[in-house]
Amino acid sequence: MTTHDNDAFKPIATVDLAIFSLTPAGLSVLLVRRTSAPFAGDWALPGGWIHIDEDADLEAAARRVLKEKTGVETPYLEQLQTTGNRDRDPRGWSISIVYIALLSADDVAERQDAMAEEAEWRPIEGEGVGLSLAFDHAALLKEALGRIRSKVEYSSLPGHLLPVRFTLSELQSVYESLLGRKLDKSAFRKRMAEADFLEPVEGEMRRASNRPAQVFRLKDTRSLVLFDRRI
Repeated sequence: MTTHDNDAFKPIATVDLAIFSLTPAGLSVLLVRRTSAPFAGDWALPGGWIHIDEDADLEAAARRVLKEKTGVETPYLEQLQTTGNRDRDPRGWSISIVYIALLSADDVAERQDAMAEEAEWRPIEGEGVGLSLAFDHAALLKEALGRIRSKVEYSSLPGHLLPVRFTLSELQSVYESLLGRKLDKSAFRKRMAEADFLEPVEGEMRRASNRPAQVFRLKDTRSLVLFDRRI
């Protein structure tokens, strides 16, 4: 086989992102409508080519694509999986490195104008979004949702979906929404204190039903804290 033939069989290499945030409709994922073949007009997870002359590594490629699609530079980012075969893309053998990104509600509200054209937040329905997606992105989204839902049980993940400042009641509400069950208030607050991933915003309180509620924020917005046991 000649060098030219080898070049013709180079696999397509991309990064794809399952970008989640909280919207008024609940947990939502960012989708983009494809404008060119293949799957022109279909919805897909945001993604892009790996730029070998620009991207220092895979995470750099994912962060670049995230910035291009959302205008956000430094949210929580986690590699989900690498997948590849000859059937997932009609253009030929393809490899995708899939990442999960979590955007706070503040990021979504403040950078709405920076979102890519033909981008839309779609609420999660069960294990997807209630419509077909291009390529194998429905399966990738299902895997991403499984990762998120499992981590809610034993990590600080829900805090990355909230606005920068929030109360413990708001944090508990997000945990309950993602878990699909109610949590005991005192036990929840004890677990949050033990996990030590929050810090109070000094001098900032918020009106509550009984008495003013302390406002908190994450100590570290780029990593998760893992609990020593499930909630």
